[in-house]
Amino acid sequence: MGETPMPLNMIPAIRKNDDFLADVQAARREPDKLHLWWLGQSGFLLQWQGRHVLIDPYLSDSLTAKYANTEKPHERMTERVIDPARLDFIDVVTSSHHHTDHLDADTLKPLLRASPDVAIVVPEASRDFSAERLGVDPSRLIGADAGKTVSAGGFTFTGIPAAHEKLVVDEHGRCKFLGYLVQLGPHSVYHSGDTVWHDAIVDALRGRGCDVAILPINGAVPARKVDGNLNGHEAARLARVIGAGVAIPCHYDMFAFNTDTPDAFVAECERTGQPFNVMRSGQRISL
Repeated sequence: MGETPMPLNMIPAIRKNDDFLADVQAARREPDKLHLWWLGQSGFLLQWQGRHVLIDPYLSDSLTAKYANTEKPHERMTERVIDPARLDFIDVVTSSHHHTDHLDADTLKPLLRASPDVAIVVPEASRDFSAERLGVDPSRLIGADAGKTVSAGGFTFTGIPAAHEKLVVDEHGRCKFLGYLVQLGPHSVYHSGDTVWHDAIVDALRGRGCDVAILPINGAVPARKVDGNLNGHEAARLARVIGAGVAIPCHYDMFAFNTDTPDAFVAECERTGQPFNVMRSGQRISL
């Protein structure tokens, strides 16, 4: 059977399906480079030495179905890069927090069937919630927290606090929203998760070195009850302050009610001399 035609107004992925998987395979010919693909929204695939980390993947239409015929429809703007059931090579998958576009059962359950040995890193504060959503035992998950470093799949993941409008902790003082500083051999990637500016983030990353900073740019839309994130200007500033080698914007072009353009991000990066790369969904960059 052929592929379902893409709606005329949908943003095409630069690579998808077989073409995307072929590009992942081709990247393995350069094992000592860090390869990075944007999968849309906050989802990224990292590859180093033939091993793979999948960060905050949203590869379904679960939110479109959930919010159909409501005042906040989640119609997909950009086509899906890959069916998660085809990702049978993932070593580690992470979730920064419990919101569905960062912890999606319709993405992660097929992924777990395809890669049954995959390690799953989630905030310790949401371990039980995450296990219930994914239908696994809580012991199956690796709990992370701000300032804590865990190892999985040959990589390390250091929890960085995230302020999804504000820092939120559970009754044990553990952060419910996290970013991760991922160490892949000599390469380091900071994925902020959903966050606004907070000095705790700067303090946690100061002096660590960061080859890549992946940051949301959609800001906040109070009238539409959209939780706060960095806007483009703030994301560029944060990348500059933490000394990121290259800054990559994310969390846009997925849902029309909750998006922005990269224009302000690009303008501020250019003004301050912050290196950046604005990616297209399904695109690879290699460092």
